[in-house]
Amino acid sequence: MAHHQLAASPQTIHWGHFDASLPPVLRVHPGDTVSLQSLSGTLEDSRHAGADVLPDHRAVLDQCKPFMGPHILTGPVWIEGAEPGDTLEVRIKAIGLRQNWGYNSIRPLRGGLPDDFPLTRLMQIPIDRERGTCTLPWGVTIPLRPFFGVMAVAPKAAYGRVSSVEPREYGGNIDNKELVPGSSLFLPVQVDGALFSAGDGHAVQGDGEVCLTALETALSGEFEFHLHKAEQLRRPRAITPTHYITMAFDQDLDNAAREALRDMIRWLGELKGWAAIDAYTTCSLACDLHITQIVDGNKGVHAMFPRALLD
Repeated sequence: MAHHQLAASPQTIHWGHFDASLPPVLRVHPGDTVSLQSLSGTLEDSRHAGADVLPDHRAVLDQCKPFMGPHILTGPVWIEGAEPGDTLEVRIKAIGLRQNWGYNSIRPLRGGLPDDFPLTRLMQIPIDRERGTCTLPWGVTIPLRPFFGVMAVAPKAAYGRVSSVEPREYGGNIDNKELVPGSSLFLPVQVDGALFSAGDGHAVQGDGEVCLTALETALSGEFEFHLHKAEQLRRPRAITPTHYITMAFDQDLDNAAREALRDMIRWLGELKGWAAIDAYTTCSLACDLHITQIVDGNKGVHAMFPRALLD
């Protein structure tokens, strides 16, 4: 199978939106791998980094403008043979940090506590790539666990152009910190070619992403694509080294939790042949519901079931 390189550049990114009409910047076959580079940050977000801004980031800032959302997304990638009704499996082979800094933002009217913190704060945070840590100004040192906040196929053509902010059934701004190397993300294909994009690099994030952003930074990733024909999903799923994960998104956190749980019950039935009521009981004993994020319009919940109980 072929291995492809996809650098981030003004010609290979789309900034702030998804659209089924975006032309692909790369075409691959199922089984191929893509080494993809991502960027993160507007001119304001990067202004304190000075000479440390990557050359490809500088080119994008100089030549491109955001539309609808803040995320600089590399792609889309066309996967040959993909069509609506299929499932795209994205195997995450590797993730690397591309720079020695990231940033965190608080914005008025945004975040988990907008009434408590009605202000703007943009903080640049040094990244120690050798040690795999970042240290905050008040002294706490945090181990890094990088992942891509945004991984998506294109939305249905009927949606038109949509913001990159809200996660939906095609993926998008999932912000799921469990999607680390060794994991597979499963996305329901909405259009021919699937049109996969990724970006929104996070060096580290807690579940919830409560103040609005994680430690945003530029990443490199290696993805291997596989196609499951006629296996349409309702929403994204994942298999990590330790868990089966279902994900759901809704403006109401309760609705997101219900749908993530319903998807897990269905999946356990597919995997083990269990009756729905038996899977429901098993989930009550062994499945954890995590709040993925509460800051992206559609809030996220992911249900995590230990692989050790099934494999």
